[in-house]
Amino acid sequence: MSRRILPFVTAVLLSVIVLFTPQSGVPDSPAGTDKVVHVLLFALLAGTGLWARLPLVPLLTALVAYAAVSEVLQWLITPLGRGGDVLDGLVDVAGVALGWLVARLALSGSRPR
Repeated sequence: MSRRILPFVTAVLLSVIVLFTPQSGVPDSPAGTDKVVHVLLFALLAGTGLWARLPLVPLLTALVAYAAVSEVLQWLITPLGRGGDVLDGLVDVAGVALGWLVARLALSGSRPR
């Protein structure tokens, strides 16, 4: 296994912990903090996936699907005590886009015009 994949695998494991920790285990935080966590988490997934040289379209498609499925599962798995949130899913997709942009700029050496 390539060393480039390890950060992505770590990010996936982190996402499972963050997204599926029962509500009782989630610390209290100021309003909006969860949205910041979602965008950064999915940016990390996209960025590390691209760093690992995973194919672009399948990676981004899988991350968008993961965003949707994770919200549905949070809503369906009642022992979690969490609820699915459409806005969280949209923020996740924004995080994927942010991670793609940052990785693209970092890996290509390009600068925005």
